[in-house]
Amino acid sequence: MGVTAMIPNMTFQQLKDEANSRWNEIWDENTARLDLMLLCPRKERKLLELHGDMIDHGQPVMGIFHRPRAESELISEQGFDPRSASFQFLNIANADMGPWMQQLVTQEGWLRSTVEVNPVPFSVDIPNQRPFEKHSILCFRHPSLPPLEKYYLPYPVHALVGKAFVSLPRRQAAELAKQQAEILGVGLAKPEPEVIEAPVHEEKTAEVVDEITLEDQFISEMIPEEIVNIPLPTFGDEKIETSVAEEEVTKAPLETPVENTEAESVVPLPAVQVEDDNMPEIEREFRAIVQELIDAGLDPSDMMTDARMEDINERALAQNFETWPVFMQMVS
Repeated sequence: MGVTAMIPNMTFQQLKDEANSRWNEIWDENTARLDLMLLCPRKERKLLELHGDMIDHGQPVMGIFHRPRAESELISEQGFDPRSASFQFLNIANADMGPWMQQLVTQEGWLRSTVEVNPVPFSVDIPNQRPFEKHSILCFRHPSLPPLEKYYLPYPVHALVGKAFVSLPRRQAAELAKQQAEILGVGLAKPEPEVIEAPVHEEKTAEVVDEITLEDQFISEMIPEEIVNIPLPTFGDEKIETSVAEEEVTKAPLETPVENTEAESVVPLPAVQVEDDNMPEIEREFRAIVQELIDAGLDPSDMMTDARMEDINERALAQNFETWPVFMQMVS
């Protein structure tokens, strides 16, 4: 199984250029690779991001999502609603394409086709767009989505900038992924506070010892060397009275105090819920919606179909807030 890492603000070209330094023992620069395009319903994007966690593969698999904006009208003209789907470009080794797509094709019925990738016309007026030659790319789409013949990009596929979801092929790469990127669904541990040892003042300790020694010496001089215990004289009558008193005390019954064995009832204090004032508003709203769905008894797999979840996921994506770790924490 793979380990998925998210690296922000990356392109396919940057990932390839830095692959040897990032994944030295994992990356094989001589392996043949190809680009794919995957179309899935927007509500299932999170599943596609972590798809590599369930697949055995030999080389890193890189994926970047593209969201059409100004060019969305060109896609709508083909009868395809760009708001209903998520568009992922995948760079994968040829040998890993079969295992990667096997479950999607055989069990979920994904369809295979070819999409022509075209540069956005300059009349659309997208800033910093770059011309490139149109070309065809292998495409796999969810069966609920209609076919798409042409797709438009402002840059070549290898120059798309966004969050790169990289699936590393071995569990041993988990530590390497933590050093390079944020592991999805795992929070960062807070650093432990440093313990600063107070310096030991040896000179002051020596002065205290000297003071104690002088004090002990002074006390010893004040105490006489030998104390003689002189016994007091005893008289016969007093001795008799003392023995009689001792006999009376011996004959008196011993009274044992009665212990109070009643257990004191402990009243539990109500639990205090501490609210995090620093929690973003979008996270509060997301948690409230998920909690409402949990209280309604809805299955976690069916929660993503709720219209409110789709709306808040879009707004969270615009604010760079990852909802998936919070969702997994609440439903698990």
